[in-house]
Amino acid sequence: MPSRAVPTGAASPARSIAVFGLGYVGCVSAACLAARGHRVIGVDVNPTKLEFLRNGQSPVVEERIGDIVAGVVEDGLLTVTTDAAEAVRNSDISIVCVGTPSTAGGGLQTRYLESVAKEIGAALADKDGWHVVVFRSTMVPNTCERLLIPLLEQESGKRAGTDFGVCVNPEFLREGTSVSDFESPPKTVVGESDPRSGAEVMDLYADLGGPKFQVPIAVAEMTKYVDNSFHALKVTFGNEIGALCSGLGLDSHAVMDIFLADTKLNISPAYLRPGFAFGGSCLPKDVRALSHMARQNDLELPMLTNVLNSNEAQLRRAVDMVIALGHRKVTILGLAFKTGTDDLRESPLVELAERLIGKGYDVRIFDQNVGLSRLIGANREYLEQHLPHVGQLITDDVDVAMAHGDVLIVGSKHPAIIDAVAADQSTRTVIDLVRLPDAETRRLSANYLGIGW
Repeated sequence: MPSRAVPTGAASPARSIAVFGLGYVGCVSAACLAARGHRVIGVDVNPTKLEFLRNGQSPVVEERIGDIVAGVVEDGLLTVTTDAAEAVRNSDISIVCVGTPSTAGGGLQTRYLESVAKEIGAALADKDGWHVVVFRSTMVPNTCERLLIPLLEQESGKRAGTDFGVCVNPEFLREGTSVSDFESPPKTVVGESDPRSGAEVMDLYADLGGPKFQVPIAVAEMTKYVDNSFHALKVTFGNEIGALCSGLGLDSHAVMDIFLADTKLNISPAYLRPGFAFGGSCLPKDVRALSHMARQNDLELPMLTNVLNSNEAQLRRAVDMVIALGHRKVTILGLAFKTGTDDLRESPLVELAERLIGKGYDVRIFDQNVGLSRLIGANREYLEQHLPHVGQLITDDVDVAMAHGDVLIVGSKHPAIIDAVAADQSTRTVIDLVRLPDAETRRLSANYLGIGW
């Protein structure tokens, strides 16, 4: 099922909601949903948390949460229990917010999720009518579909998507500002077992701001990990730049003020779409120079110094994809490091061609903007150094290039290449490094391989 943005609507009608797990996420979610007029039943095994809430007190310390809890408990909109079956019977939606701590090896502990799923499943066995189970806990992709849904079905004797609904609704709450984040979310994501369930859960947030997405369940599970990993990456990047600036006698905050002011390239969607390796005359050279400066100043900057290693791994993935197919004739469509330029310096496509030729592959190359007769200076020198006998490899006729390969590697979004690939009726395998316009459809074909999708 493709992801789709969902328009913001009006406030939803009041629902009865059970919230399982009353830690930070569960307590804030329960209190904020109750404050929006829903009748919420909080469920937890910890008697201390329940006693706090029965008395109108928050078991967690968060800005504004104390007043919200006091208000909704006084109004009778938030009650608590240890009886999971009772909570499911008296609600339309169950939201699971139990913890998922790490194992010793870094994996995910799912025992709390499994326990709650079994309890809810057993309660569903004796309940008539539709009920939606929502997992708000952070869990790795496929946890819900491969572990939790089977448990729910096993215990209930019913089928997900038919007899009851299942959704994954990751939270994007920061401790210290979680109430504000709930009321003004950066986005709302609902992974759904079926459209009815997804719509019901999304309706809980209908009048809140931010973009809204109803997506496949595993996509929703993945989003939280992508967010948190990027946040960790940003902190590490800032700290490593700070260490290097300090070693050079510079004020890192003055440097980063300039960096952060660029919302066109730096703090923006630019460069964040998965694709092929980076190249060109700037990025590889400048990352190497920064790493060299760190070594000169006896500074350990593991993230920055491994950027080029990660880029090399992406290049190897493309080579390995070709090798795994077992065909010897390869067409590479695109050679410059970026569509719309003829710059070949440190182009990963040149490196890809060089490695395939070195392994004995019969390669033919087409790039609309790279004509051998027009190449001069550094571009020509770079190409002749890395691809000897280049004249035998490059053609300026896309049809000749297309006719050559048993494998087509798409490395450019130039219209001539897009049109040629779209018109190809053969069953040859296409290795897509740029995400073709019809990639979402092509992904269903066994003759298509995307580099990162």
